[in-house]
Amino acid sequence: MRLVPRSLRGRLLAVLLGGLVGAQLLGAGLLLEERVRSLYAASGHQLAQRAAALVRLAEALPATRRGPLLDAAAGPELVVAVRPRPALARGAVSPQERLFAGLLAAALGEARPLRVHLREDRPPPPPMAGMMRRHMGGLPPWMAPVRVLEAEVRLVDGSWLALRYRLPEAVVGWPLRAVGALAVLLAAAVLLTVLAVRWLTRPLAALAAAAEGLGRDLHRPPLPEDGPVEVARAARAFNEMQRRLRAHVEERSRMLAAVSHDLRTPITRLRLRAEFVEDEAVRGRILADLDEMETMVRGALELLRGHEAEPARSVDLAALAEAVVEDRAEAGEPVGLLEPAVPVMVTGRPVALRRALENLVDNAVRYAGGAEVRVGREAGRAVIEVLDRGPGIPEAELERVLEPFHRLEGSRSRATGGSGLGLAVVREVATLHGGRVRLANRPGGGLSARLELPGALDLDQGFPETAGG
Repeated sequence: MRLVPRSLRGRLLAVLLGGLVGAQLLGAGLLLEERVRSLYAASGHQLAQRAAALVRLAEALPATRRGPLLDAAAGPELVVAVRPRPALARGAVSPQERLFAGLLAAALGEARPLRVHLREDRPPPPPMAGMMRRHMGGLPPWMAPVRVLEAEVRLVDGSWLALRYRLPEAVVGWPLRAVGALAVLLAAAVLLTVLAVRWLTRPLAALAAAAEGLGRDLHRPPLPEDGPVEVARAARAFNEMQRRLRAHVEERSRMLAAVSHDLRTPITRLRLRAEFVEDEAVRGRILADLDEMETMVRGALELLRGHEAEPARSVDLAALAEAVVEDRAEAGEPVGLLEPAVPVMVTGRPVALRRALENLVDNAVRYAGGAEVRVGREAGRAVIEVLDRGPGIPEAELERVLEPFHRLEGSRSRATGGSGLGLAVVREVATLHGGRVRLANRPGGGLSARLELPGALDLDQGFPETAGG
């Protein structure tokens, strides 16, 4: 499980939202704590003044008249009684109890033994309490537990004045309005943070997409050079790099055209001179060497020339494979198409893609005597697969045969050796389109060569199950 996001946008959001939410929660906690303390202080001060007045009243009255007068002086939220001995435990434990004890002592104006206790008073549950919790989401407010503050103060005659005060709902309840306001502020801050991070990282995402697509299309439109100074400077530098790369590729193409002409001229002269050799065996070997040299020169030039200059457009790989298979069949080669053609659309360079497919089919025909081609989609990628039943390739050589001029030891004859550049060209075309080439030996013998390209339009359809090969 990865806790740290990989993208810059995700990391910025994680840091900003984490800090923002943490600060909001901490501030809300401190605010609520201060609110509770202030409300307890205000309510306790009022109660302490009333308690001090009741203490003075009780001490001024004879014991026989205290009860009715104290009941009249109390109220619905305050119950007053006189006891011969205290019923509460000594001391004040919680911060609220210590706060009220101090307020009561200050209101009395003299040191008196007193005891304070804060507790929850839970009324007995009604018979329908379970049904209320299930259908109403809880008990009604008048059945919920309440906070009760109890205090006992010793009078001068040794008796104890007991007070039982039910704290107001505003003191013990949640401040729903304040909590709602904080939630709205937090939601607004989160929304603004998300929008700001997206706005700031959008130019970087565009720059990353342009850099990723530059290798596939040097002629793509330049990036807009606007936005913040740093972003505009990066876009300007990227556009300048694209211009230089395009100029370099064009210069390389011109140079390779000249080199191709200069190399073919002496080969042609040697071919003409070989015709004057009287020994047919020697003449045949010389012409074979010249053919091999010309093939290698042509392959090397094709590999070096690349295909960046060809514009990208929409290509139907199924139609492309059908055309290649039909051309080979007309030439008498055992090449077939395994599946009925279903359009598989990608954005690519049709000439380069055809050359790559031709090279794969050439290898299969040369080393296995035939090839089968199928086209489909797998996990959002377009796949062209060329299958054969030849000798296959040793597992240790499956990656190395994709390197330029690398040939297996058993394929160095003049009949099947080739130039060692066919698969290198295929890999170069795949890389140019953001794809890859995968070679694998088939069960029962033979080779599977897969050209995988991104951007297939239909992401759901894969290769149908087939038999054969």
